[in-house]
Amino acid sequence: MYTAKKKISKDNGLDPSEFEESVAQALFDLENTNQDLKSDLKDLYINSASQIDISNRKAVVIHVPYRLRKAFRKIHLKLVRELEKKFSGKDVVVIATRRILRPPKKGSAAQRPRSRTLTAVHDAMLEDVVYPAEIVGKRIRYRIDGSKIIKIYLDPKARNDTEYKLETFAGVYRKLSGKDVVFEYPMNEA
Repeated sequence: MYTAKKKISKDNGLDPSEFEESVAQALFDLENTNQDLKSDLKDLYINSASQIDISNRKAVVIHVPYRLRKAFRKIHLKLVRELEKKFSGKDVVVIATRRILRPPKKGSAAQRPRSRTLTAVHDAMLEDVVYPAEIVGKRIRYRIDGSKIIKIYLDPKARNDTEYKLETFAGVYRKLSGKDVVFEYPMNEA
């Protein structure tokens, strides 16, 4: 029997929460009703899902397996649009699940891959959050009180798809990494 349970795979055999089951059910329904996405969604599943409150909105953050991120990116725009219809009034963000490894102990011969460092994982997570927009520039602004704000410049070509979600992107990234981020589009020089 094929049900929505096939659309979610939790680590260590944990049971999905009620919200995660509702997201998995939405994916299952999309696969069965939407002919455009049917073949693409057939082999895809999620790891987890969570709901984040951002000022006056809510965001649904869906974690997908790292190996399936390319397949999810192919259908990202259609999938996010359909899921935002299902979860009315909530922005949907799809992020690949990545693992951060701690630095090896002194005297250890083991080395961790660069892609598993904290910085690399946070940068990759930032790119996942803003997808389909592309990051074209990054600036770090240090304030007098010691705090810092990261300014991210997004590609103006994707402005129509992402402009209404900039506050959501900043809130989701803040919740996931603890870093303050401001998203902008660069000024065109005439």
